[in-house]
Formats: sequence, C-alpha cells, structure tokens
Amino acid sequence: QVQLVESGGGLVQAGGSLRLSCAASTRIFSLSLMGWYRQVPGKQRELVATVTNGGNTNYADSVKGRFTISRDNAGNTTYLQMNSLKPEDTAVYYCKAKRMGTGVNYWGKGTLVTVSS
Repeated sequence: QVQLVESGGGLVQAGGSLRLSCAASTRIFSLSLMGWYRQVPGKQRELVATVTNGGNTNYADSVKGRFTISRDNAGNTTYLQMNSLKPEDTAVYYCKAKRMGTGVNYWGKGTLVTVSS
C-alpha cells in the first residue's frame, strides 16, 4: 500500500503561480508512473500531467507551456509547478502513482487550487 499526500494548494490570482507537492510513503523509484489529475464538481477527473521513472512527461493540451511536472527519484516527492494560472485551472488536484510490476494505482486525497480572476 502506498499513501500519497498532496500539499501546496491555495488561492491565487490569475497569472500567478503555485507549486504542488505529492509526498509518497515509499521511495518513488519503485513507482513507474506519477501523475497529477484534477476534478471540478460535476465533471470527470482529468489528466493534467504524468512523468515516468525515466523522466518522460505528458501534459494535457490545456496546461502545456504553463505547468511542469517533476519527480525526485532519489526521494519520495513529485511536484507540479503551475505558472500563468487561469480561473479555469480551479479544481481539486489529485496525485496518482502506479506501482512498478503490479500496475496498481494509488491516489491521494487532493488539494484545492482556486484561481481568482
């Protein structure tokens, strides 16, 4: 079992920046994929960004050029740097991890990001 704890959410004005952190209960080199997803009430959870343990990244079109995902393979933390935030980025942001080998997915409880116009 892997526990994930997100932090760094909050209220920010449009155009501002936030950095989200996801702390895992295990060294993340054993987690093949780390990702950030977000969800707005009444809508499906959507992918924001993922990063493999090899450093390959993938981003939703809506955040390309503004968000950067990174992972500390020597430690237990994954980050999401969010710049040029827009009101439409307002959501609860969730961290997800996929265990190497088993492919089991784990989710954090989320952190709220609110972007005011």
